[in-house]
Amino acid sequence: MADIVNLRMARKAKSRSRKEAEADANRVRFGRPKAERLKTEREQERLARAHEGHRLTTPDEDA
Repeated sequence: MADIVNLRMARKAKSRSRKEAEADANRVRFGRPKAERLKTEREQERLARAHEGHRLTTPDEDA
């Protein structure tokens, strides 16, 4: 025999789990201190400049 499921409780549990997953994603996205975010941004910019500096030709000369 199948188990009886209270649809209201199932709907609320599904909603809770969805909200928890969204909260986890937001914690990852926004949960870093400002200093850490700025450090990461500066590091990415430095790496991009270093990568660009190793070009043999400038993008204008390729055309």
